[in-house]
Amino acid sequence: MNQELIITIVSALVAAGSFAAFALPFLNKSEKKERFRSVVEKRRKALFQATKDGINQPGKDSLSAKDSMASFYKLQHLAGRMGEKARDKMLQVGNRDPKAPFKFMIAQLTLPIVLCLLAMFFISAAEKEVSNGVTMMILISAGLAGYKLPDLLVKNMIQKRQQEINLAFPDALDMMLICVQGGIGLEQTVDRVAHEVSEHSPVLAEELGILSAEMAMLNDRRQALQDFARRIGSGAGKSFATSLIQAEQYGTSVSQAMRVMSDELRDMRMALAEQKAASLPPKLTVPMILFFLPALFIIILGPAGIQAANVGVGG
Repeated sequence: MNQELIITIVSALVAAGSFAAFALPFLNKSEKKERFRSVVEKRRKALFQATKDGINQPGKDSLSAKDSMASFYKLQHLAGRMGEKARDKMLQVGNRDPKAPFKFMIAQLTLPIVLCLLAMFFISAAEKEVSNGVTMMILISAGLAGYKLPDLLVKNMIQKRQQEINLAFPDALDMMLICVQGGIGLEQTVDRVAHEVSEHSPVLAEELGILSAEMAMLNDRRQALQDFARRIGSGAGKSFATSLIQAEQYGTSVSQAMRVMSDELRDMRMALAEQKAASLPPKLTVPMILFFLPALFIIILGPAGIQAANVGVGG
């Protein structure tokens, strides 16, 4: 293989990598849009089918389709309020599978047993004999860890999802305010903004798309906003839903409520950024002590130490 062929192959690989790096963001945008459209269309079809079959009644849960509602009512009958909380957590994570709450509860029940069995295996395989008190403490700790681990993982996912929504929601709210002031209806406004933010925040776009579908298909707009607040859990989205519900209940201006909320959310985002900036110096203290100061001491004292060693050897 001569040198010219190697240069040609390397150039072709570099050109292909450059083209892939240029085209990949556009492919990701199209994938995000397709996912957003599929989720919204699935929700619209589910609402249409539920309305057609007479299942979607006022005061009932309107967050799932016919089969998911049946599965949830069975789960609620078996587990009561625990099943409802698990379902809310799954919705806040973004998992709309009707079987997800049941799987979460099964994980909370089976994981402690698995960890206790593993703990017993390691205790029995240990060379030294473990006292009964220590064995009980290990088993209790393993059971508690197994019960809390799924909940901690789900809470972490919910927190990250809410942070993404809170970061993108002020800009989306500004676009909603412009559309509402331009005379566009609230349902069309939410749907328009959902399509606009689908490239930057797929999570917020999916939730807004589902909200627009529910507001268009359901007779009760308040119920759709309450369901949106349940899916978001907390933060800017829940404040948005609460403000619109209050504005509709008391007959106040929706655009005025959006304007006040937009200012509040931007102030909250700025305060959060300032808080993170203020907490940065204490967080950098330990890395600087561990990595920066030793290198600095070596650079400053190293030449003097080398000279002192040479003088000692020469003497």
